[in-house]
Order: sequence, then structure tokens, then C-alpha cells
Amino acid sequence: MTTVVSDTGVGPLLRGWREQRRLSQLELALRADSSTRHISFVETGRSRPSEEMVLRLAEHLEVPVRERNVLLLAAGYAPRYTESPLDAPRLETLREGIESLLRGYEPYPALVVDGSYTVVAANRGIGLLLDGLPEHLLTPPLNAMRITLHPQGLAPRIRNLREWRGHLLHQMERQIALARSESLRALYAEVAAYPLPPGADEERAPEAPDPESYPYFALPLRIEHDGQVLSFVSSISTFNTPLDVTVAELAIETFLPADPATVAYLRSLPPLGDEATP
Repeated sequence: MTTVVSDTGVGPLLRGWREQRRLSQLELALRADSSTRHISFVETGRSRPSEEMVLRLAEHLEVPVRERNVLLLAAGYAPRYTESPLDAPRLETLREGIESLLRGYEPYPALVVDGSYTVVAANRGIGLLLDGLPEHLLTPPLNAMRITLHPQGLAPRIRNLREWRGHLLHQMERQIALARSESLRALYAEVAAYPLPPGADEERAPEAPDPESYPYFALPLRIEHDGQVLSFVSSISTFNTPLDVTVAELAIETFLPADPATVAYLRSLPPLGDEATP
């Protein structure tokens, strides 16, 4: 252990993450198999933590992979995690696996987004839902939050917009609390300020419950397509123990039909990608 005296560096960063996670020095020390004294010395800059200790504290503080590199650099060590472009040769197997997963999920919608909700891959089930949206929203790079909540996007088609919008904004708030991303904060400010489409203002009385409605097991996305109301529940998957920043920030979202009517409707459609027989 090398002693240094500094008001900047890894110590204040670690203290910031600890306070954000609402942990005391004692709680963090117990989790990281350290001592309160050592944690205090690290945070005040009196001690320089080893590379192993930086990574151990980052793990117990649930610091995102990208920010772990920042901590290592601040402590005087080389970054541990690479950041590869998604089209890099080393990620070819990953790309093929994702594409196979998305195709296999059809006709149900599925997509992959990065840490700022930019769509990096999607299947034709997603294309079905996006059919008819204005070109300016479909010009790459597509952003899942922007497309969903924009008043010219999917928002007018979502029957339970108030509830689904609240769910998405809360999801972004949780992510912002975990990752210090200015781009994500800017996106949140943008989509949270979108006006609700006509007929979906917050003063509108909720629809009367349908006694024959299907008993949903999770909050569904109820969205209209070609006169039919489809219901989906979403599931989000991430990669376990990623060693690359790009991979760590990918999320695969799949939409599972939430009622028999949605299943029947999707199965009645012509095979995705094929034109319907006149």
C-alpha cells in the first residue's frame, strides 16, 4: 500500500459512488473484506488502493463497466475493459448469436439497444409495429425511447400510454442513477418533455375496465396495429460478467404476447418479410 495525499483522484470518485449507493464506509468494508480505516484512507487520498482493490470496490458498488475504467485511470492503472465497435471482428460471434436470437423470436417483436437506447438490431416483428411512422423518426440511428414516446411516433397508438410512459421514464431514471451518462440525461429530458398526443392528455378519464379483459400478469404494452389492439409484456436481458464496455451496455428486449388474442393475430399474419397473397 502506497501512501499519497491528494484531494483528487480515485478516492473522491469512490466516495461519490458509495454515497450514491447509500452505503456507509463500514458496510462497504464488510462487503469488500476490508476495513473502515482503509476505506477512509482511500477516499481521502491518504492511501492509494491496489488495482485489485479498485475492482473489488467497484464490483460491490455496482459501478458500470465503463466507469470502472475511469476509476482505474484515476488510480493510476491501465483500463481493464476494452470498448470494441459492434462491427469489430472479435464480436462477430456475438453479432451472429444476437441475429439468430432475434430471427428465432419472430413473429414476436425483439430488439437490441445500447446504453443510450439506440437500436443496434431489431427483428421484423419490430418492423411490423413501426409500419407507417414518419421518415424522420426512422432515419438511423433509431432511438427506442424517442420512437416510442414521440407524439408522431408510437405514442398515439399506445392504448395505455400514461402507464407505459411512466414505466419507461422510471426505467430511465433507474438507469441514470446507476450510470453517470450525460447523453442519457439529455435523452430523458427530451422525451419527458414530449407533449402527449391529442386525446391522450393526462386529464382524460381512464377507460372503464372490461369485465372480459384478460388477467395480465405484468404491465402490458397495449398497442394498436391495423385496427387490432395487441398486448405485450417485455423482458430485458443483459450479458453476464461482460469484459467489454460495448457488450456491457447492450440490452436485448423481447416482447411476449400477453393474451391469446395477440398470439392468434400474429400467427394469422403472412410470414414476416413475405408479401401477402392478393
